[in-house]
Parts: sequence; C-alpha cells; structure tokens
Amino acid sequence: MEKGLTTRKIVTAGVLGAIAILLGVTRLGFIPVPTAAGNATIMHVPAIIGGVMQGPFVGLVIGLIFGVSSFLDATIPLFKDPLVAIVPRLFIGITAYLAYRSLKGMNEITAIGVAGFIGAVTNTLLVLLMAVIRGYIAPGVAVTIALTNGIPEAIVSVIITLAIVVAWKKLDHGANKKSKISGEL
Repeated sequence: MEKGLTTRKIVTAGVLGAIAILLGVTRLGFIPVPTAAGNATIMHVPAIIGGVMQGPFVGLVIGLIFGVSSFLDATIPLFKDPLVAIVPRLFIGITAYLAYRSLKGMNEITAIGVAGFIGAVTNTLLVLLMAVIRGYIAPGVAVTIALTNGIPEAIVSVIITLAIVVAWKKLDHGANKKSKISGEL
C-alpha cells in the first residue's frame, strides 16, 4: 500500500463516496427487512471497502461523505443531529482497515469478511450508542435494533465486501501483471 495521499486514494474516495451518496439518494442502499426498523442499510459498505483497499484515511473520508449525506437527507430527528449522523460514520472504514490488516497475514478471504463484519457493526453500535447518549432512543430499544437490524446488515456487508474486494484485487493483480509485462517488452 502506498504511503501518503495519492491520486489513486483521492479517486477511490471520490468514487466510493459518490456510491454511498447514490445509495442513499436513490434509496437503493435500503433493503426491506421484516423488522421494526423496516430496512437494513448497505450505505456503509463503500466506507468499509475504501478502508480495506486504500487504508484508514480513505475509509474515514468515505465515512464522512456517507455521514454528511445521511445528515442532509435526514427525515427523522435522530439523523438530523450531526453527532448521530456523522461522527459514528467516521470510524467505519478505520475499524474495517484495522480488522483487515490484523488478519490478512493469516487468510486474505477471512480478513476481508471480518473487515466487512466489523465495519458494519461499528456503524450500528456507534450510531445506536450516540442515539442513546443524545436521548433519542432508550437503551433497550437500541439493543433490539442492534440484534434485529444490525446482524442482518453485518451479514449482507460481509457478502458484498467479499464480492467487491476480491474482484477488485483480481483486477488490480491482472493490471499490475500486464504493466510489468509491457514494461519488460
């Protein structure tokens, strides 16, 4: 992984941030589920992917884009509060990166899957914790939401993160292989 802010990292953050916004604006990021919340979200997945593929700073930037988008599009008081809508989302890509980095030496696929799970759980737990601290929901309600909504979101996050990151790494590997071959000609 390159050190510092590179063109690749800026472009990745922009593209994945735009995808997070698109998922929210079009409502494609909300998957109907038979729970009290009514929807599971996948809008945090771009921040997870950014953290895994390009590091914690890129994950943080995408989480910020997701959080600001969530705040600006909010229709309920809970997400009209920037401490609930924005601050927790800053940590999604960071925790996903840390999980991935700590496990990738053992097994790449496991590391990617765990990163997807940890990133999703980070989103759920920190948003709910902040909502409780700010007085929007009771602790018991937060626990119920975490169990009924957070677990399905985490499972979906693992599946999507695995599919995209594994494909991206294969494409990246193929592109690097081609550039090495053409450089040798």
